[in-house]
Amino acid sequence: MSVKRRPSASPEAPVSRIFEVRNAEWLRDICGPHHRHLQLLETRLADYGLKAESQGGGILLVGKAEGVSIAEAVLAELERRLRTGAEISDMDVDGAVEAAQTPSQTFGTFRSLKKPITPQTRGQSRYIDLLANPDNAMIFGVGPAGTGKTFLAVAAGVSELLSGTRQRLIVTRPAVEAGEKLGFLPGTLEEKVDPYMLPIWDSLRELMGQEQMERRMARGEIEVAPLAFMRGRTLKNAFVIVDEAQNTTVPQMKMVLTRLGRDSRMVITGDPGQVDLPGSQPSGLKHALQILSDVEGVNVHTLTAADVVRHGLVSRIIDAYAAHGEG
Repeated sequence: MSVKRRPSASPEAPVSRIFEVRNAEWLRDICGPHHRHLQLLETRLADYGLKAESQGGGILLVGKAEGVSIAEAVLAELERRLRTGAEISDMDVDGAVEAAQTPSQTFGTFRSLKKPITPQTRGQSRYIDLLANPDNAMIFGVGPAGTGKTFLAVAAGVSELLSGTRQRLIVTRPAVEAGEKLGFLPGTLEEKVDPYMLPIWDSLRELMGQEQMERRMARGEIEVAPLAFMRGRTLKNAFVIVDEAQNTTVPQMKMVLTRLGRDSRMVITGDPGQVDLPGSQPSGLKHALQILSDVEGVNVHTLTAADVVRHGLVSRIIDAYAAHGEG
C-alpha cells in the first residue's frame, strides 16, 4: 500500500489523497457491494466532510486533513484484514473507524491465542488494557449484550492459561435465571448444565480450538460449572470468570467473590439492565457495584451501546430501551 499526496491550494483547502490498493479483488472488497463500505465511511466521518470513491487502482479521499488521515487508517486496517484471509462486513468498517479515532493506538495484548484479538471500539480498548494487566486482580466488566465483555474476558483467561501464567481457567455462571433449579431439568447433571454454558464453549473453541480445549478439560485445567459448585472452595492460581453476574443474588455474589485465592484473578461480567431474578430479589451485581467501586484493587469498567459489535441494529435497540427507562 502507498499513498499519493496531492498538494492543497491553501492550508484551509480540503486535502486530496489516493489510497492505493494494488490487488483488484481487495479493492472491490474494501469498497463493498455497490460501494456500501465507502458510503458508510463517509457517513461516519461526515464531520470532516469526507468523500471517498473508487478511482483506478485505489480510493480517492477528499476532506479535512484529520478526516482523510483517519480514513487512510481505516482502509489500511481493512486491507490488513483481507491479507489475513478475513472477510469485511459493515461492522468491521465501524470497528475500524472507532479504532482509528481512539486517541491511543496502544492496547494490551493476549498471547498464544488461536486468533489475534484487537479492540473494535474505544471502550473495548480500555477493557483489554485492564484484562491484560496481571496486577488487576478483580475486574467488573459491565454493559449491554454484544459489547464483548465475556468474550474478551475468556480471551484473557485462555491467554494466561496457555502461557502458563495461571494453572486453571474457571468459568462459572448462574445455571438458570431463577435460583439454579437444576433438579427440574431432565438428564444427567452435565446435560442439565450444558445449555447454559454454550456461549462459553463457543468462545473457548474459537480461541484455542476444539482439540486443545478437550485436552485441557480432561486434565482439569479448564472448568465450566454453575455457580453453586463454587461454594466452599478456594480458587488458587486460577483465572476465574463469573458470567451473567446480574442474575446472582447478593449472598451468591458475596460467596463467589470471596472464593478468590492466592495468585488468582477474577473477572465478573454482566448486564445490570437484564436482571432475570424472580420477584423483588436484588441483583448481586448491582449491589456489588454499589459497595465495592471504591475498594482498593477492584476495577470497574462500563461498556455502552457504542461498544456493541453485533449487528448495527443492536445498539439502536439498546438505546431505544434505555430511552424508555428499561436497561
